[in-house]
Amino acid sequence: MENVTIFDHPLIQHKISMLRDKRTGTNEFRALTEEIAMLMGYEALRDLPLEDVEVETPIETCMTPMLAGKKLAVVPILRAGLGMVNGILALVPSAKVGHIGLYRDETTHEPHEYFCKLPRPIDQRVIVVTDPMLATGGSAISAVDFIKQHGGKTIKFMSIIAAPEGLERFHAAHPDVQIYVGHLDRELNADAYICPGLGDAGDRIFGTK
Repeated sequence: MENVTIFDHPLIQHKISMLRDKRTGTNEFRALTEEIAMLMGYEALRDLPLEDVEVETPIETCMTPMLAGKKLAVVPILRAGLGMVNGILALVPSAKVGHIGLYRDETTHEPHEYFCKLPRPIDQRVIVVTDPMLATGGSAISAVDFIKQHGGKTIKFMSIIAAPEGLERFHAAHPDVQIYVGHLDRELNADAYICPGLGDAGDRIFGTK
């Protein structure tokens, strides 16, 4: 699929395997999530625009490239998406952070918005939406819908694991969005959980049940 990157880097795969392990505790799970987001972000941000600026080195003055335009916007889907934010901020500390809050109907599995706060001007920023798990695709589709309604144009989506069903549905709904996936899992089960998956990412990041 065009605009879809599924990572095969050994470090990302190793750390995702550690995430899957039910014995991995909250502190380690949280740290691994940030590390994976940083490794994925390094590749996902490879096409950020640059501009030459004048810098004085100890030897001479030169023109040298730095990031151009308005600052990057990182927009986690609450609450699990928060676990990936610091990994991206480690790469781009000047990035602005927005938030989108969605909850999933337990019966229909469809998402509903309860919060949306985006940095301005959102239409002039590269926007990275984060959610560790792309399951049915419903939350990701809705989040990008809301961002586009607010004027967002250049959007990337990062998830650590994805189900084929959700990836196909999300890509069909937003073919213009660049999608980055750490690992493509086997399938969704009847309860719309990713298999083999890693359980509930939000609960494991924040230590809740």
